[in-house]
Amino acid sequence: MATAHDPETPSGDERPPLRADFLRELLVAPAGPLARLEVVPESGSTNAELAAAVAHDPAAWPAPALLVAEHQPGGRGRLGRSWTTPPRTALLGSLLLRPDVPREALSWLPLLAGLATARALRATAGVDAVVKWPNDVLVPDPGAGEPAPLRKVAGILAEVLPDGGVVVGVGLNVAQRRDELPVPTATSLALAGSATTDREVVLVALHEAFGEVLARWQDAGGDAHAAGLDADCAEVSATLGTRVRVERVAGGDVVGLATGLAPDGGLEVRLDDGTTTVHHSGDVHHLRPHA
Repeated sequence: MATAHDPETPSGDERPPLRADFLRELLVAPAGPLARLEVVPESGSTNAELAAAVAHDPAAWPAPALLVAEHQPGGRGRLGRSWTTPPRTALLGSLLLRPDVPREALSWLPLLAGLATARALRATAGVDAVVKWPNDVLVPDPGAGEPAPLRKVAGILAEVLPDGGVVVGVGLNVAQRRDELPVPTATSLALAGSATTDREVVLVALHEAFGEVLARWQDAGGDAHAAGLDADCAEVSATLGTRVRVERVAGGDVVGLATGLAPDGGLEVRLDDGTTTVHHSGDVHHLRPHA
């Protein structure tokens, strides 16, 4: 029986590839919950590639299906941003889902994916992962200052397809050195002192955590509150209870205290005049208490 790569695998040219056959043994039916899993050497965007494949031949991609890339030179993030990763240093994957929930409940998917990612990293990597609303996963980076500042280790992008399916993409920095990171505010599991940088181990942990969260959500008919998932999201949130500035897509900033999650997963912000606004998009910046 195949075994996962040793957690002490060196970085650089010795970074091992993902073994598609081994992962299928673990994750694809009948052994696992996936209907299909593919690993490709490179993808401009796993979300875009998976969406195009589903549109071209839906029968070939029954849900749940996972597409993983070893290298993504033109990945897409929120608000149209792009980023790149060196080969074999990150987990770059997109999951096709057809959740049996009301369409309006799909707004919770980025938050639920963030919750699952944080839980998987806490359990497997031993890092204190938290979520910056709505979908950035942060971990302490002890090499970036004292006390260790929170840095972005993963980003999530959920997109609804024309046929009603959903693609949830996760980009997780695993083995990058500091000089391989796209921006100074990013980090990797290796830099955060992770207990493992074995991408296969982390991928399996991510999928198991996401499966558990999704099952609870679907069993509750997409009602995050009834499932207790809103409280779980709040528990891992680095944003709630923090003074924030929201840069709205439509223009103009909003400054106030992030107080909670709305029933649809939106961020509730109490302004200085006592009124509360709810935000569903835009950049959120954590501020010092006096800002």
